[in-house]
Amino acid sequence: MARTKVDEVERESSVEKVEQILQGAMQEFLKHGYAGTSMDKVAVAAGVSKATVYSHFQDKEELFKVLLEHLSRQKFNSIFGTEPLQGEPTVVLRQLGTKALEHMVADQEHRALMRVLIGESGRFPELAQICVRAMIKPVVETLTQYVASHPELKINDPEAVARILLGSLVHFHIVQDVLHGQEILPMESDRVINTMIDLIVNNAK
Repeated sequence: MARTKVDEVERESSVEKVEQILQGAMQEFLKHGYAGTSMDKVAVAAGVSKATVYSHFQDKEELFKVLLEHLSRQKFNSIFGTEPLQGEPTVVLRQLGTKALEHMVADQEHRALMRVLIGESGRFPELAQICVRAMIKPVVETLTQYVASHPELKINDPEAVARILLGSLVHFHIVQDVLHGQEILPMESDRVINTMIDLIVNNAK
């Protein structure tokens, strides 16, 4: 019994340490980029020893991978929830589109990390692939499954539709928010979301 309690305390301590290291890593990656970040800097930022960092992560690439996967899980669950998507397409797609854009606008830290990732992708293509696997692929798969589960939409290629949906939202966010194009190409987000839904639903009529 005592051993079980000790094990639980050790697990909780380990989880806390990992979270601490990830927060330090995020701080350093945003400040110095991937190339300019070292495990030493992460340890200092996290307030732990270098040995502690290496006891949880083999190297910088693994640390970055886990950080991206951790952030991707949080963002995915906050938008899609933890249960399979269910409900009428007009309602579900509007809710998802609205929530996704709200998160993109509000999460400045995540946006900054994406800038770092895109900027480093030429020198470190494997990092960009980690992002695609951890962040983009689960969204495309989830949307594909949802669209495919509604044959009344008469969609011949659910995966292509899923990528069009995601791509439209990301493009809108990049132009309006990341590239500061609100005044050059002004448009309300509702117009984009409602038009996407109309195109998908009207396909079935």
